[in-house]
Amino acid sequence: MRVPNRKPEQCEEKQVAVVTENAENAARDDEHDALAMSATEGMLGPNPFVGLRPCDLLATARQIAAHAVSHPALVVEQEVALACDLISVLCGNTLHAPQKGDRRFTDPAWQESVWYRVLSQGYFAWRNALSGFVDRSTLDAKTRQRAQFMLSLFTDALSPTNTLPGNPAALRKLFESGGASVVGGLANVVTDLINNQGMPAQVDKSVFEVGENVATTRGAVVFRNEVLELIQYAPATAQVYSRPQLIVPPQINKFYVFDMSEGKSVVDYLVKSEFQVFVVSWRNPTAAQSHWDLDTYVGALNEAIAAVRDITGSDDVNLHGACSGAMTISALLGHLAARGEKTVNAVTLMVAMLDLNEDSQIGLFATPDAIAAAKQNSTAKGVLAGEDMGRVFAWMRPNDLVWNYWVNNYLLGNAPPALDILYWNNDTTRLPAKFHGQLLDIFADCLFGKPCALTVLGTPIDLSDVTCEKYVVAGVTDHITPWKGVYNTARMFGGNTQFVLSSSGHIQSLINPPGNPKAKFFVNPELPASADAWLSGAQAESDSWWCHWRGWLAGRSGNRKNARKTPGNKRHAPLAEAPGTYVLDA
Repeated sequence: MRVPNRKPEQCEEKQVAVVTENAENAARDDEHDALAMSATEGMLGPNPFVGLRPCDLLATARQIAAHAVSHPALVVEQEVALACDLISVLCGNTLHAPQKGDRRFTDPAWQESVWYRVLSQGYFAWRNALSGFVDRSTLDAKTRQRAQFMLSLFTDALSPTNTLPGNPAALRKLFESGGASVVGGLANVVTDLINNQGMPAQVDKSVFEVGENVATTRGAVVFRNEVLELIQYAPATAQVYSRPQLIVPPQINKFYVFDMSEGKSVVDYLVKSEFQVFVVSWRNPTAAQSHWDLDTYVGALNEAIAAVRDITGSDDVNLHGACSGAMTISALLGHLAARGEKTVNAVTLMVAMLDLNEDSQIGLFATPDAIAAAKQNSTAKGVLAGEDMGRVFAWMRPNDLVWNYWVNNYLLGNAPPALDILYWNNDTTRLPAKFHGQLLDIFADCLFGKPCALTVLGTPIDLSDVTCEKYVVAGVTDHITPWKGVYNTARMFGGNTQFVLSSSGHIQSLINPPGNPKAKFFVNPELPASADAWLSGAQAESDSWWCHWRGWLAGRSGNRKNARKTPGNKRHAPLAEAPGTYVLDA
């Protein structure tokens, strides 16, 4: 067949069109990736939560106002400084830069356009004036922290980037799309009003399905009780280490944070590294399970360990847990130590903090009244709903978890990003009221740090009696479980503990696959009394801490043996294929 000749101009036009389309797609992908990365860095993840009450914010506002009335000279000083800044800005000077990591003002128009430069500089000037007043005040340190947080809610909401005229990227897209971006944004607003209680959606949920493109590692449920399902994963190698690994997820989120999509799965990484891997999948409780408490979860976990030992023939197991899952593991370890039982050989605790660190956002408004109100609220409902907690968490970091999506979904008219980690974070579960109340008491009273102050399954526990080897991971930029608080957790235990500090935030420290050229971590075999002293003596290593962890685990997982091809055994026959049934409960 004879192919008709094309004019050179037509070929060039087609090539230009293809290049333009590819560039636009790449730019859109970069926008979504940046949006998702910002969200995961600010994601508050699976933590018991006190709450953010309007009355606490109002009380803080009253304290600021009262301080302003009683210190008029300070107010005048800040007003004069602000006036001078504004005059300088109008004269064409650039005085202020966005804070590190603030992506709102990265568009070139903020530098190239006189209007946008003046707008941004004026915004920075009055925002910094408010912040400076609080910094120079005589309020106590905790009140200043609360005041700065409250003012940040106010100033972030009033950022010009949250408006169509004040957002050059949104305004540009309005003209380029012929108004289609506004139509798309209005459609997203209506959808969120109907389906998301008026909050901007963080993820396109339609793209994901558990068991299809997340939580896809092959395995089977080999044990089930009222509280959990136990999943055993199929081996990927001819031989495996003889000592099994049991992963314990947080109770407030689904287990597949450890089994995300390909390349991000901790489970898949361990299986391909010759480990026998089991995972707990907690049941999503309803008000009918409001009586479940810490003993309930520890007892169920003990049953799962017995099943793992029976299936593998191992005398003991290695445990791994994150956040509240790590707290459950710690309670179990204290109980086993009190009874002199040796069913756990080594433990990995990730981004786990066992006391309420005042530097964390969780502890910012954790007053006795707020804790009592949080208990009363969950007791009345029977559970603490994950979606309710997620909405409040979003307002703890609004630029990452609210206004980012406001701009993307409504002003730009884009669909929410399709990212597996965001999907998991929005696939929340509930906490039983009694367990929630216990967690609040544990945090507020630092019960894990006080010998015999906490009783688990009838035994007072003392974490200094826990002498099995431990591997504790924290994140440098983790705002939720600050790394120094996690370091203090590591020092609560007896025996040998390896503390590792990842260069990432809360969730990114968990999902940290090898191969990221920007990733690094710090190691130091010593555990001095000061976290700063530990860091000053630490050595930086490139790549993910997963690689270092794999070597640590291998030395504590026994000899290799031939892998069994079938899951379970006669007493624990397979009940369902992974990811099981409990993970699908809404």
